[in-house]
Amino acid sequence: MPAIDVVDSTWIAAPAPTVAAVVNEPANWRRWWPGLELQVSERRAAKGVRWTVPSVAGRAGLSGTAEVWLEPAGEGVVAHFFLRLDPAPGRTLSRRDVERVTDEYRRRTKSAFWALADRLDPARMQRHVSAAEPGAGSPP
Repeated sequence: MPAIDVVDSTWIAAPAPTVAAVVNEPANWRRWWPGLELQVSERRAAKGVRWTVPSVAGRAGLSGTAEVWLEPAGEGVVAHFFLRLDPAPGRTLSRRDVERVTDEYRRRTKSAFWALADRLDPARMQRHVSAAEPGAGSPP
């Protein structure tokens, strides 16, 4: 098992090819996960991207793999994020460092994917609130 094992999933109300087009754009990776050096190991079209992570800025000796797997679900797609990192041979990470890195990338991913969901279907929340609470989406 890797020292750092981040696993997160977010449902996005958009077709997999639409989400994949955004996930496949390198500028987004740098914005979503600054500090991760990501090198594509496999472009999976509408199923996502797999990367090797040769290094993590500010975290000497960490390396591993990352992936966004897009799984069609209902009217949208579940974006699964995996980040698996290990320290260089002979190095160890404190429990606190493991928790800090795990929390940092889980938060960054959730924030990025929620923002993506909002951008791809901005009216979704309005529809959801209106359906759950009659009159909630109507002006007074």
